[in-house]
Amino acid sequence: MSKAGITLATADPPTPTARGLPRRRGVELALIVLAVTLSVYGYCAVGLARNGTVPPGAAGYGAGLGVLALVAHLAVRWRAPHADPLPLPIGVLLNGLGLVLIYRLDLEAPGEPAAPTQLVWSALGVALFTSVVLVLRDHRVLQRYTYLCVTAALVLLTVPILFPAVNGARIWIRVAGFSIQPGEFAKVLLAVFFAAYLAANRGALTYAGRRVWGVQLPTGRVLGPIVAVWLVSVGVLVLERDLGTSLLFFGLFVVMLYVATGRTGWIALGLLLASLGAVAVGRLEPHVHHRIETWLHPFASIEAGEGPNQLAQSLFAFAEGGILGAGLGLGHSVLIGFAVKSDFILATAGEELGLAGLSAIILLYGLLVERGYRAGLALRDPFGRLLAVGLASLVALQVFVIAGGVTGLIPLTGMAMPFLAQGGSSVVTNWTIVALLVRLSDCARRQDGGGGAR
Repeated sequence: MSKAGITLATADPPTPTARGLPRRRGVELALIVLAVTLSVYGYCAVGLARNGTVPPGAAGYGAGLGVLALVAHLAVRWRAPHADPLPLPIGVLLNGLGLVLIYRLDLEAPGEPAAPTQLVWSALGVALFTSVVLVLRDHRVLQRYTYLCVTAALVLLTVPILFPAVNGARIWIRVAGFSIQPGEFAKVLLAVFFAAYLAANRGALTYAGRRVWGVQLPTGRVLGPIVAVWLVSVGVLVLERDLGTSLLFFGLFVVMLYVATGRTGWIALGLLLASLGAVAVGRLEPHVHHRIETWLHPFASIEAGEGPNQLAQSLFAFAEGGILGAGLGLGHSVLIGFAVKSDFILATAGEELGLAGLSAIILLYGLLVERGYRAGLALRDPFGRLLAVGLASLVALQVFVIAGGVTGLIPLTGMAMPFLAQGGSSVVTNWTIVALLVRLSDCARRQDGGGGAR
């Protein structure tokens, strides 16, 4: 059966071995307890380092995070009993560590504390996680809303143009003191659209069309709609000066096109187009050109007698952390300035937890991405496979872009580190990604009889 040009996959009947599969919910619960314990320990360590006493809100923080994690676990235990036991604990630990780092920076940063607001957004994110797990029983239902997803995504990307710029970018909607970043939600919707469209047209994308420079190009009728959506998305983001998200969407587009067709030529073509686009934008856009100059010469402002810029302060923070770090609450990353709780929060982790702690955080992200790819490999339907790869790639690309920017590997782009950084829209969106990965892994293990996604 088809609707709106998309072939809908019918649900597979339950496999005979599904009932005998190990559910591993006990493993998940044990890891959640460990994640909450580590987060509370970090919260107490900050208070002891700064004031010599355990923070008065430690018990409330631990109870709040524990209740949220328990609610999410119960939803998975009930509706997705065969799901991978790792994504949820990883999300809890990263979210808990992010709250600790934001609380630590609140102690020195002037203005209204950000940690309580971030905890509220985290609660909303877990609530959405729970809703997705409970309501979405089969991920293939999302194929029915392919064009609704892309329409909503383009609307969300366009609306911020009507609002004033913040720090040079028009990526926020601010009304009566309340603000959201619509682009965060749009990235999940576009991942659903790309997965559904590429799954329905993968044959034509792979075997039709002409060969140019060794790349099998599909016909314009097939490739045209998805390229048009991508170009509109990136064009809007460039107008809004949200170049980090535009780079994220481009990477997502290339990765999913490669996975759908299996042709490595798309990777080479994507890298070529990305290089040409980076050179053009870097020369024509003053804001981007300044960031490239800062990346090439991070200490030029010091030599000019103007003091260290944000990137230089970030590099100093990483250097000060060494192998084991200065200790939670004992760093000076607050000198980075206004973006220390968002773009540069990884510098705080690097300074106070050291290379060892920073490596552990990157490994957590890597493990989350790996579990997403593993679920995609185990799924039998093309839509589910592409969606799992797309969602995992969103996390991977975002971590690479942010970590690369604050360490000087690539120019800064201005994005929020998943779960760690201050930002309500970001944390809610990332909890949605984890929920979808949980649902996909549950379906993968039931389809595979337990042998594919361990």
